[in-house]
Formats: sequence, C-alpha cells, structure tokens
Amino acid sequence: MRHRNKAAEVDLATSVATVRLPTAVMTASGTAGHGAELGAYFDLSAIGAVVVKSLSADPWPGNPRPRVCPVPGGMLNGVGLQGPGVAAWLTDELPALEASGARVVVSIWGRRVEDYARAASLLAQAPACVVAVEVNVSCPNLEDRSRMFAHSPTATGAVVTASGACGRPLWAKLSPNTSDLLAVAEAALASGAEALTLTNTLLGLAIDTERRAPVLGAAGGGLSGDALHSVALRAVYDCRAAFPGAGIVGVGGVSDGLGAVRMLLAGADAVQVGTATLADPRAVLRVQAELAAWCARHRVGAIRELVGAANDKLRRGEP
Repeated sequence: MRHRNKAAEVDLATSVATVRLPTAVMTASGTAGHGAELGAYFDLSAIGAVVVKSLSADPWPGNPRPRVCPVPGGMLNGVGLQGPGVAAWLTDELPALEASGARVVVSIWGRRVEDYARAASLLAQAPACVVAVEVNVSCPNLEDRSRMFAHSPTATGAVVTASGACGRPLWAKLSPNTSDLLAVAEAALASGAEALTLTNTLLGLAIDTERRAPVLGAAGGGLSGDALHSVALRAVYDCRAAFPGAGIVGVGGVSDGLGAVRMLLAGADAVQVGTATLADPRAVLRVQAELAAWCARHRVGAIRELVGAANDKLRRGEP
C-alpha cells in the first residue's frame, strides 16, 4: 500500500503584507550572497524568496580581515556590508536570479538618508522578480554622529520614507540593540514600511587570548545564530502584539523546522534562514521540509494557522 506524503499536502503559502509568497521560508540577507550562488545546491524558485546581501548605492569594500569567527552559540561577523553597488548588481547578478525563477528581496543600506534614496531609485526599474526591498537600518548614521539609524525613530522614519523611491513594498529590518524597538517599529510603519524584519544581529566581540586582541579586523561584529533566537522571538512577539496588522518576517537562529514554527507562533508571517546556510547551503530547503513535516504531524493544514497563535495578547482579543 502506498502512503501519501502528508507533508506535501501542507499549505506553506503566506503573505507578508501585500507580498504573496508560495512558502514562508526565505534566505536571510548576508548569508546567501548577492546572486544565484545557492542555485548550485537547490532550485531557488522552491523557496519563498532569496534575500540578497545588503547593497549600497555605490561599491563598498567592507571591513579589514578577518571578518567572521565562530563563537559559542553562533557566529560573529564583521564583514562590513561589502558589495558591488546597486547598478553593478542589476547588471551582473540579478539576471541569473531572474532566470532561476526566484522571487527576490533586495536589501539596501547607506550611511546617510540620501544614500538610501539613491539606492532605492536605482531599483525603481528592476524587473518584476524583485518583489520587495528590505531597508537595513542597522547602519551608522553619519548625519547623527554615527549613531545607528535603527536606534532612532526619527532617523528610521526618514530612511524608510527615502527608500520609497524604489516603488516596491518596503520591509524595515530593525536592530535588537535598542530599548526603543517598538517606537522605532512604529516610526518605520508610519513612514511607509508595510513589514518589519525582526531582527538583525546583536553587537558582540571575540577576543584572541594568545594575541590578547580582538579576533575580527574591525574589532566588534554582529552576533548571529542560535544565541540570537530568543532575542528575535521576543522582538517578533512584542511587535505582533503592538502592530497586529503589520507584516512581520522573523529571522535569528532559525536553524531547523522547530525554529521556524516558534517564529510563526510568536507572530511572524514568514521566516528567514541565515547563519545555518553558511554551514549547510541547503539549510533553507531543509528547514522548509521540516516545517511541513511538523505541520503534518500536528494536523496543521496551512501554516497561516500558526501565525501569532502563541501571542497572549492576540489570544485574549486585546487591541
């Protein structure tokens, strides 16, 4: 007797605000390259979207080496947003992604508000495969004494407004390194973002005890991986309670199907797989399969049934 593959019958489709995706699992910016690199390992059209490494309007060399190192519970990176610039990316990298059938989310960054506006303007004529622009506001703001944009509701709002020049749905990628997360999220949504990506890396440092010096060339870096998971879950949970109508993408320590389930239960509409991809290029596809298998075992026919189910405020019907 042949047994039906119940996992294959689970509806993995979701919507992040106005962006409809066939599955809720994506790559995370910074861990899947600028183009179709992961296409050597699996069909890029089989996942929700490919989120490319953050691009600035101009080429940027990044930080001095070494740039990454393993730490307990994850990884520390100080790559420094190295990239070819939006114009070169459109010519050299995007065509392969478009040919793969992938849905593409472009992450952009800048050091001034005007930098975001220029990057967004360059994307205005991008093909339809670019379904959204993720606005990475976890960058030093040179107009505010290098304070991170994501630490200021006003600066975040200005960046999101400027990024509207792309003519695409905007997702604001916020930082957990602030006590004002809800105020920053509110400013992003009020300024034109229709979704929040929660969350970026935590600030961290690794020390080489033999050299008695920082491991990374840039000294500090961003902590990602399993150690970030509980922090990201809390950000998703709080923002879903505060902004029930917003799109939310959960990212941080999603390394297996259970991590994806937890993000959805906390209130994410979709999830991104990041650091796990650096160890296993097929991680995003594996997480997607494990998510489907979990749903099948628990008789969940569609993942939309999970979104926000663990959020007490939503369960109580509070505004």
